[in-house]
Order: sequence, then C-alpha cells, then structure tokens
Amino acid sequence: MVRWEPGARERLKAAALELFARQGFDGTTVAEIAAAAGVTERTFFRYFADKREVLFTGQEEFERDFVDGLGDAGEAHPMAMIARALDRAAARFPDERRPWSRARQDVIDVEPSLQERELLKLSALAAALTRALQLRGVDATTAALAAESGVAVFRIAFAAWIADGEQRSLPELQRATLAELRALVDTV
Repeated sequence: MVRWEPGARERLKAAALELFARQGFDGTTVAEIAAAAGVTERTFFRYFADKREVLFTGQEEFERDFVDGLGDAGEAHPMAMIARALDRAAARFPDERRPWSRARQDVIDVEPSLQERELLKLSALAAALTRALQLRGVDATTAALAAESGVAVFRIAFAAWIADGEQRSLPELQRATLAELRALVDTV
C-alpha cells in the first residue's frame, strides 16, 4: 500500500461511506476502509480516531462557522444574528457536496448510535451559539431560544436540501425555513 499519497483523507471518507452503505456501519471494519482506500490502518488512524469520526469529523469547524457568523452584537436582534450565522455556515455545504451529505445521512438514519451522535452534535452547536450570544450581551433565555431556533432551522433546511429531487441551495432553504418560523411565531 502506498504511504502518504495525496488525498488519503478524502479517499478514506469515500471508501468508508461506500462500505457503510453496502455493508452497514457495524458490518464495516477500519481494516476494510483502509484497504478500500489503498492505505494502511495506521494511516486511517492518523486522520480519524475511529470509524464514526469519518461521518462526524470537523465538529469544531462546524460550530466555529456558526459562531463566527453571528458577527458583532451592535444593534442586531438575536434572530438577525442567527440568520447571519446560518448564511455563514451554509458555505460549508456547497451544492456539489449534496450527494455525499445525502449518502452520509442515509447511513446515520439506519444506525441508532449514529443518530444519537448527530443529535449530540446539534445539541453542542445550540450550546455554543447560546454561549456566544450571551457573550454578545443577549440575556440567557433569549440566547437559548434564538440558538435552539437557529439549530432547528438548520436541521429542517438541511433535511430538505438532501431530499431527493431538491434543487434549491441550502442558503435558500434556510431563509425559507426561517421565514416560516417567523410567520408561525407572528401568529401567536
């Protein structure tokens, strides 16, 4: 096997996703992923702590994109800050990434432990956004409501974005979902 060949990380991700889809997550070993990517198991572990991390790598960057997208508090309403954060984070999901994201979600949807991990990831995102809003002077209750609402908007828009036949971009879907949330709240 070739060592340190360029693109090993992406080959490992592609091989893992293909094997997970074909054999199931539990039915796939790190050795099989490494072999399919043309690298050693040791190389696999240079990039990922375990096979779950192939699907969940980049949590810190994911959260940072949202938090950095909040911008400075200034005179901005907390939901306006969340809308900016959603727009900023959507850059992580260009349309060419949609097939990979769809296949990743298919693997997660059939494995309860991966579903739990996905929920923990989104919960951590909500907590990070809540803390960041509070640091920008937003009171605790408003910060938590805005953060949780933003995560709900992302989750719903993301599910729509990876749905078969969907053509709209993630930013378009997030804006539409946020508008639906505003309309829903305005009717109370």
